[in-house]
Parts: sequence; C-alpha cells; structure tokens
Amino acid sequence: MESNVVLVVDDDKEIRDAIEIYLKNEGVRVLKAQDGLEAIDILDHHEIHLIILDIMMPKLDGIASTFKIREQKDIPIIMLSAKSEDTDKILGLQVGADDYVTKPFNPLELIARVKSQLRRYVSFGNYEGNKQIDLNGLTLDQEAKEVAANGEAVKLTPIEYRIAELLMTHPGRVFSISEIYERVWNEPSYNAENTVAVHIRKIREKIEIDPKNPRYLKVVWGIGYKMEK
Repeated sequence: MESNVVLVVDDDKEIRDAIEIYLKNEGVRVLKAQDGLEAIDILDHHEIHLIILDIMMPKLDGIASTFKIREQKDIPIIMLSAKSEDTDKILGLQVGADDYVTKPFNPLELIARVKSQLRRYVSFGNYEGNKQIDLNGLTLDQEAKEVAANGEAVKLTPIEYRIAELLMTHPGRVFSISEIYERVWNEPSYNAENTVAVHIRKIREKIEIDPKNPRYLKVVWGIGYKMEK
C-alpha cells in the first residue's frame, strides 16, 4: 500500500489525525481536508486513490461532495457518519459511495475496509490479455476495466464495476445477495441486502434503457440477481 494516497475529509481534527496515524502505520500517504470544498480543491491538484469522507460537515457536506466528485472521478469513497439508520446508509450509497462506516468506529475495521477498497482499485488493469465479453450489446473489457452499453461507455464506480464483472463473466447464473457481497467486498455478508440492492439499482440506471424493465440485469425473486445471456 506504500504508493497509495488517501484523502481524509472530516471537520473534526482529532478524527482526521487519528485516522492519519493508523493509515501511516500501513505505509499510506495521507492528505487531509476539513470540509468538502477543501477536499475538492485537493482532488484537483493531487492524485488520490481513496477518500474517507464524513457526511456532516460545514460549507459542503459529504453527500454534496460525493455528487461533485462523481462528476469527474471514480475513486473509492468510504463515508463516515454518526448516523446508523439504514436510510442514511442507503442515501450515501445512492449518491456514489462505495462503503459506509458508522461513528464511533473501530479503527482496525476502517483500515481493513480501506485496504479492501484499495486492493480492488489499484489492481484495475492488472489482467493478462484482453478478455472481452459481449452480451447482446452490453460489453465488458477486463483489461481496460470498461463497460459499454450499445457502444456508449458506461461510467461505473469501482464497486459497481466489480458487481457487473462478476455477473457478466457468469451470464445466466443466479448469485445470491450474500454471495455477491462476499465476492465483491471480500468480507462476510451481514445485513447486506440494502447495500447490494442500492448498487444494483445504480448499475441498472447506467446500463439499461428502461431500468424498471431491465434487459440485462435481472432479479430472480427470493434468490438473487443474474445477468441475462
């Protein structure tokens, strides 16, 4: 993880400094911002591999910041919030976050999640060869880590890409919610239904002409999801 740069965004200096200590112990370079505006300015001038982003901040909060970040960048975002309700988690994931950690958090759990996200993000492009999959107009290029629908590039977050890749490399196979979560997040699934469902919905909005009547990404009620052959 030595070459990785993580941006920690939180209006609480003690939290920023504490996260920095743990990340530096893992060989990660850390940049810090106290609000969303400062974070976006840093993103414009530095290469960042992952963002740890608090929701409740002055000037520009985490939700609004994520909207702006996702207009330009697909780097992983882990949201922090003192709120633990499912609706807050879903909102964070809907606007483009890849993961969500509730305050107060176990620093070791946060670092584990950072490592997991970085492994997926920095490994993009490490496949040998150029394996391409075409499912009736929906294509996936595993070398370029790109998805296109009817010839138009689809901008997916790292987590969305991993889900699409899992399903597209096994067309017709039904994956349970737990299996999708465990394969993509590399950790045991626990109350993963909402998390997976939000990402599935976002993928559909990007690849389907009519997300409510999907052509590609289908739900198999009571079982899970599949990518149509």
